[in-house]
Amino acid sequence: MKSPGRLRAFSWFAIAAIYFVFAQQISLRAANGLSTGDWFLLVQSAILLFLLLVGYAAMGYAGQSQREPLKTMGLVRREGWKREFAVGAAFGWGGVVACVLPIALFGSLVVRFWTDSHQFFLLFVNLLTLAVAALAEEVAFRGYSFQRLIDAIGPTLATLGMSVLFAVIHLLNTNATAASTLVTILAGWLFSIAYLRTRALWLPWGLHFAWNASMGLLFGLPVSGSTVFNPVITTNAVGPLWLTGGGYGPEGSAVAVIVLPLLSIVLIRATRDYAHRYAQPVIVPGGIPVDLDAIARKQHEAAMGAATTSNEPQLIQILPAIPPANGNSSQASETKVDEQVVLEAPRQASEPQSE
Repeated sequence: MKSPGRLRAFSWFAIAAIYFVFAQQISLRAANGLSTGDWFLLVQSAILLFLLLVGYAAMGYAGQSQREPLKTMGLVRREGWKREFAVGAAFGWGGVVACVLPIALFGSLVVRFWTDSHQFFLLFVNLLTLAVAALAEEVAFRGYSFQRLIDAIGPTLATLGMSVLFAVIHLLNTNATAASTLVTILAGWLFSIAYLRTRALWLPWGLHFAWNASMGLLFGLPVSGSTVFNPVITTNAVGPLWLTGGGYGPEGSAVAVIVLPLLSIVLIRATRDYAHRYAQPVIVPGGIPVDLDAIARKQHEAAMGAATTSNEPQLIQILPAIPPANGNSSQASETKVDEQVVLEAPRQASEPQSE
């Protein structure tokens, strides 16, 4: 039976998932009314990102009392965040190279270049579109909703669940297959690991963006079944379906099924410093009061014995212990008496009183 806290977290996850579908529909309708042609995908992605940030921030503020919901979501401007993005981009580019290289070695790549000025304009627009769209997907699948699912069922099951949902969304893409669905699950697992190792969205965003940009803009191959992002370079991969992925692109190939798990292992090893710095579990106090002074006092008494208190007035030496050279005998006598009392006072204080 789920605890109330877990059930509440799962309820907020369900609300966030429904809101994502709602935000997608709103962004599509708004983009249709605001733009057409080359700018449509960029405007739609920007509106979707805005709606997700505002909606999830409101949920974090209302549901979890988050003072800075965007930072809690993973968009924290901490030291080295640009480097995290660059590290993710390096992994994304390297993963695409590992998927494309076998096609070049065991199949063939027929490359065609388009040098019209408008194509280079589209290259710039597509670059922005892929960056914004990748961040929107990371906010949706590795941001607020992912965190609530972790609170409900733990990080392992939450990673698996979000990866499956990530793949289900991509089933609507053109030329999607069972192989491409498996690859998308593995990709979602990889992006989730990138978030869990850093507790921020910079590294998974860089990885996601560089993966798509390298696949479409650099190598001219389909990006998750779409050929929209090939304005300057268009590549036709020739070879068996298991090698090329067919119309879906290398993301639907057997090569990607091997590359993505290996990339996950390398990513885990390369992010050990990030995990040590940001992904350590939070220590929650148990709520048991501890009186350190009382414990120290008991240990002292056990070793030295209980201190005794005396109601008799304590004598305090005022006159010097050594009589002055020109002093009379009465002063010397008083000094000797005082000296005797002073010497005996510590011994009497340490002895227990007799009744």
